[in-house]
Amino acid sequence: MRSFQQFMSICEEVEDKSKRLGFAATIKTAQAGGRVRPERKKTPAEIRRMKAVGGGKMEPVGPYKPRKDIGSQKTAAERQQQPEKERGSKEVAQSYAEKVKAERRAAAQARAAAKKGGSATTTEKPKAKPKDLSKEASKLLSTKKPAEKPATPAKPRRQWKTETGGGMTPSERASARNKEKTAKAQETKKSATEILAKMRKEYEEGGGKWSNAVAVRMRAKAKAAAQASGS
Repeated sequence: MRSFQQFMSICEEVEDKSKRLGFAATIKTAQAGGRVRPERKKTPAEIRRMKAVGGGKMEPVGPYKPRKDIGSQKTAAERQQQPEKERGSKEVAQSYAEKVKAERRAAAQARAAAKKGGSATTTEKPKAKPKDLSKEASKLLSTKKPAEKPATPAKPRRQWKTETGGGMTPSERASARNKEKTAKAQETKKSATEILAKMRKEYEEGGGKWSNAVAVRMRAKAKAAAQASGS
């Protein structure tokens, strides 16, 4: 019984001999981790994709996890749908015969229904004369195709950046987005309050009596006006 070192030396001798004879390309040696093909993972220096880690700092993304099926090759049965029954079997021939029989039965029933209803059998349309064909062709050539509408470019996505110009993490983007929404809502509320005060002044100067019912209607109008103005 040979040891592992003896086995490896024999493999090296076979590989050297195959290289000298010129058929080394047909022999594939196992890669690290049982891989069939050489590993193509990038080193940390080669990685260009970056991610935000908070505080405006960016770092390269971490390495991807190795696949679970490393070292195993899928058979044809796993990649393609295989026939469930034997080619030329009686079951396959019988199923095809039943399909043809059902189609013929449906066509016969349709003909019987048409005959019973008194409808005339469909006949082929008369072929057009050469002159008619030339006229139709000239009409098709004379019609102008509508101009294609230019495709509207997609709206660019907003790039969330920190004050220093670095990227943001998901939590930082959510916080910044909520701050913008809160500030906009406060501006709308302030604008609606100013519009409501102006509407009340005009209403009272016109001789109207301010009440809760009037205030509810005016408040809704003031809010709609503030939102429409974009404030």
